[in-house]
Amino acid sequence: MNLANTSVAVIGGAGLIGSHTVDLLTKENVREIVVYDNLTSGKIEFLKKAFSDQRVKFVNGDVGRQDQLDAIIRGADAVVHLAASLLLKCRAEPIAGFDLNVKGTLNVMQSCVDHKVGRLVYASSTSVYGDAIEEPMTEEHPFNNMNMYGATKIASEALLHAYHHEYGLQYVAMRYTNVYGPRQGYAGVYMGVVTRMFDSAERGESPVIFGDGNEAYDLILVDDAARANICALNAESTDRGYNIGTGVKTSLSEVAEMIRELTGCKAPVVYKPRQHSATLVRNRVASTNRASDELGFRSTVALRDGLERLRQWRAANPWAIGLTVTPA
Repeated sequence: MNLANTSVAVIGGAGLIGSHTVDLLTKENVREIVVYDNLTSGKIEFLKKAFSDQRVKFVNGDVGRQDQLDAIIRGADAVVHLAASLLLKCRAEPIAGFDLNVKGTLNVMQSCVDHKVGRLVYASSTSVYGDAIEEPMTEEHPFNNMNMYGATKIASEALLHAYHHEYGLQYVAMRYTNVYGPRQGYAGVYMGVVTRMFDSAERGESPVIFGDGNEAYDLILVDDAARANICALNAESTDRGYNIGTGVKTSLSEVAEMIRELTGCKAPVVYKPRQHSATLVRNRVASTNRASDELGFRSTVALRDGLERLRQWRAANPWAIGLTVTPA
């Protein structure tokens, strides 16, 4: 869609991906940007830069409240829905995870239909695929997920597909790989390890990996993930899922060595047994061709450069070290 003179609502807009998406929206020719977040995990401080733009409006609200959603979606031309309960939270509290990730998404969808929103960009995940059966994983990869978090994303994508055909909802689902970067916290089971490794390395202590270090993922800088959202808003495709990653697989051992080099840490990496029995994937790398061809998106920042941006942000924002911030 054409974003010129539009109103865009960003649900979960104070989180990791959300706040960066808001920052990029301020560079677009939009009329209004409404940030909707209950600040359970997002941080109002992450919107400090965006608040210098008078088009940005913040509303404290919850996706469980249909009346609140209707109030902010009424009049919106496009919606970016990023609010979610993450993997370990969904495992510990499956009903609450379902209520937020599935019922909350259904509420968003219904508001979008009721108020004739032109486009919905939904935050899905490559967790829908589970462990890679074939690499790189295309969007046709089987849904091999085995945990509650991935199940909520599969369910939400099925509902979106149904709403498109039943009620004409125009949407795209963004299947992010492993998102890291400035404003990142500790709650993500995969990328939280990056934050904790930085904590240790900056103290001159050994970065710790729970596992053998051969677990390998597709890590994408949050700046790139947010830019993908802008590309999705501007695109015309609908009823489609897109892998949002780099197409490059990196092991946790390689990540740890990069962090040691960037921080000047001399202590060796330490490997310990896993602390929980959550069903996690060990191998994941995405094919990015569909996003490139149909959204015009490709990642631009190499992992080492992205980790350096994260290191610099941590140095400039010591108040954020130790906070539990859930990417949203």
